[in-house]
Amino acid sequence: MFGLFGGKDWNVVGIIFERPDLYRVNGNRGKGGEAATIRDAVKNHARTIFWAVFDQKGAFLEGATGQGSVNVPAPVVQKLTREMATLTTVREVLSILEKGKEAKVAKTLTWTGYPPKPEHRA
Repeated sequence: MFGLFGGKDWNVVGIIFERPDLYRVNGNRGKGGEAATIRDAVKNHARTIFWAVFDQKGAFLEGATGQGSVNVPAPVVQKLTREMATLTTVREVLSILEKGKEAKVAKTLTWTGYPPKPEHRA
């Protein structure tokens, strides 16, 4: 009975580096131990710029930069970190996951914060 009311039911979102001018938003819904496993996989993915965990009401629970952030200029990572929870693409992914019809969603990040061409690191 305790697990019914206090268990993890998370939406884990990762911003994944594809190329300097294109990032992808990957979202996964997981419950219980599976939720922690998903979070850890996204957290440790080599191209994750930033990852975050949200509850089913869209509230931010935790998040941090990932290994893929080395491919992106520091000011862009800072801006992405500040804006991540409010980005339209992230909210769209969360909305789909919260409805429970899909366990996984991926969309191209629509964002005005991509670095100008001379700042690309990759």
